[in-house]
Amino acid sequence: MSRKRELIRASEVGEYVFCSRAWWLRAEGFEPTAGHEARERGTRWHLAHGREVARARRLRQMALFFILLALMLATFLLLVWWRV
Repeated sequence: MSRKRELIRASEVGEYVFCSRAWWLRAEGFEPTAGHEARERGTRWHLAHGREVARARRLRQMALFFILLALMLATFLLLVWWRV
């Protein structure tokens, strides 16, 4: 099954980044059936989810930093103890 290659417009890139599933549904010809209020709720949900993902990423980076710091401290203390 071969599909004709289609160009993606710049406006679609933003839609894809915001919600790849919504982009795919629109590309397949599905149009939103929800009213304005439901779309607004969906937008708020996506924004809140994005904030949660960003927070999780920051927490993961902080955890990695503290693990590395603990390993460095443990190595330093082991070297000091070994030289005594």
